[in-house]
Amino acid sequence: MAVLEEYYDVVVVGAGHAGCEAALACARLGLETIMFTVSVDSIALMPCNPNIGGSSKGHLVRELDALGGEMGKNIDKTFIQSRMLNESKGPAVHSLRAQADKQDYSRQMRKTLENTDHLTIRQAEVSEIVTEELCSDCGYLQDESSETRSQKNKKYRINGVKTVSGAIYHAKAVVLATGTYLKARCIFGDVSNYTGPNGLQAANHLTDSLKAHGIEMFRFKTGTPARVDRRSLDFSKMEEQPGDEYIQPFSFSTDPDSVQKKQVSCWLTYTNEKTHEIIRKNLNRSPLFSGEIEGTGPRYCPSIEDKVVKFPDKERHQIFVEPEGLYTNEMYLSGMSSSLPEDVQHAMYKTVPGLEHVKIVRNAYAIEYDCINSLQLKPSLEFKSIEGLFSGGQFNGSSGYEEAAVQGFMAGVNAAMKILGREPYVLDRSQAYIGVLIDDLVTKENREPYRMMTSRAEYRLLLRQDNADLRLRAIGHEIGLVSDEEYVKTCEKERLIEEEIQRLKKTNIGVSPQVQEFLKRHESTPLKSGAALAELIRRPELDYIMLTELDKERPNLAKDVIEQVNINIKYEGYIHRQKQQVEQFKKLEKKKLDVDFDYRQIKGLRLEAAQKLNLYKPVSIGQASRISGVSPADTSVLLVYFEKYGGNSERFA
Repeated sequence: MAVLEEYYDVVVVGAGHAGCEAALACARLGLETIMFTVSVDSIALMPCNPNIGGSSKGHLVRELDALGGEMGKNIDKTFIQSRMLNESKGPAVHSLRAQADKQDYSRQMRKTLENTDHLTIRQAEVSEIVTEELCSDCGYLQDESSETRSQKNKKYRINGVKTVSGAIYHAKAVVLATGTYLKARCIFGDVSNYTGPNGLQAANHLTDSLKAHGIEMFRFKTGTPARVDRRSLDFSKMEEQPGDEYIQPFSFSTDPDSVQKKQVSCWLTYTNEKTHEIIRKNLNRSPLFSGEIEGTGPRYCPSIEDKVVKFPDKERHQIFVEPEGLYTNEMYLSGMSSSLPEDVQHAMYKTVPGLEHVKIVRNAYAIEYDCINSLQLKPSLEFKSIEGLFSGGQFNGSSGYEEAAVQGFMAGVNAAMKILGREPYVLDRSQAYIGVLIDDLVTKENREPYRMMTSRAEYRLLLRQDNADLRLRAIGHEIGLVSDEEYVKTCEKERLIEEEIQRLKKTNIGVSPQVQEFLKRHESTPLKSGAALAELIRRPELDYIMLTELDKERPNLAKDVIEQVNINIKYEGYIHRQKQQVEQFKKLEKKKLDVDFDYRQIKGLRLEAAQKLNLYKPVSIGQASRISGVSPADTSVLLVYFEKYGGNSERFA
């Protein structure tokens, strides 16, 4: 029977935040790319919270932008409120968060995709990956159907994908970014619908093909709260949460003046003992506790019934009431996701101040879906057992739009690098939050949806969201996704920062009455002798801006340059110490390991460590040291063995 056959360089399966970034990266690098989605109306969909960024997630978005991704630019076009979180704390944990007009966000991303050269969008369900089996001593063998393959100890090379209609799309590389759609099931109370988020079609066939290739799958769960009608809410009983007075854009390419606009407010309210009592009385009807839900949920984003059970002494929980857009009355109840029955949802929501007469537009629900054990991936996000098959996003067992987007981007970039015959790009833990995220996914056992947090980054004072361009623009330019103009702009910014730091270190002020009066006014210790301006900036009660009146030769600098100057001077000692820690970290990362090495032959290595190392096949001693079950003593044994047998090559042989 004749079937449709087409040829592309790259196939991207999925059009969520991961799929969009993967497809754009490949197409912008000149590769003919096709992106599949179960519905073109679901492109860049926000099925859960209507925002981008937040604690640690804002770091990911700014890093993605610095590398040449799209998410930051898109939220700058479509946000309705913006706030910098954690400003009362140090700069390492400052993180930008913006409420999106979620329909506009999706619409603008689709517009970008549809107007990108070399990119085709196709609405269809991918049902199989098409591969050829590899044999270590005889090259490539014949094509096989997924149903007849052996699952164990085989390696394959990707050839493309097949859709449910039988059409075949040949490709040199495939990126899987299926999100929460694989065999998805939405559940609340006794109601169970086999659909994807927002009632969209689930993808029910691809899992079988992946399992037939020996890929280990997990069943994970996430959830979302009810959407309610704004007109039924009493905001006088809630605390208003306005946006920042000065709006800082996510993208380093966005002109800050262009995003200063009127913003909408969010609102804060709380649950109470009445809410908790209703939940406790109906736990037997919750599919989360009855066993109806099989999947493992996210620890750091629990449902409201989970919170009530796990924190019985807590009298109330925060509920943020957030607008879904400018042209809808739907409001999102952040912090109150649930899978309780419909009648219980109505009862518990009405106990919350301001929600006494609430009208629900969409019920809260949990969603189960298939994803992979991400330990099957290389740090480049290519499958270890299937050459040319890459993976990104929630399909890798992570949660969140931002985590998905950065994985999709890196998977797309490395798929392109493979086709172009270039080395993959792997960011390490000292370079970016992206590096921390991916390293955690491919190194550590994740039995629940992974969420990025600032505490996961060892070098977070270096990996601030404000300096992402200075850290990563050069890499984005080298990849080919950051223009010469943007790169030159970043180099000039770097030059201005360094020049100003040196000027401040060399500019001394005396003990004039004006200086002493200034210090007294700002409750700072008077000077006994002259001091450099940089020394004054280091004082906790002073900063670069405050010293303007004492600095007569100050140049006119941009706001972002001033920010970097102030941070680098004020935290110079801490930054220096962290850089020294990075140097030690890099030494272990540079000691490369042969992925085919059999660790059972190393005497002195514990059996568990040898088993784990043989299972996960780390690429460096640094990565090996982070594998669960490999102790510091085991790492020392590896180092001794390396020094004895590694010679000058920095690689086991």
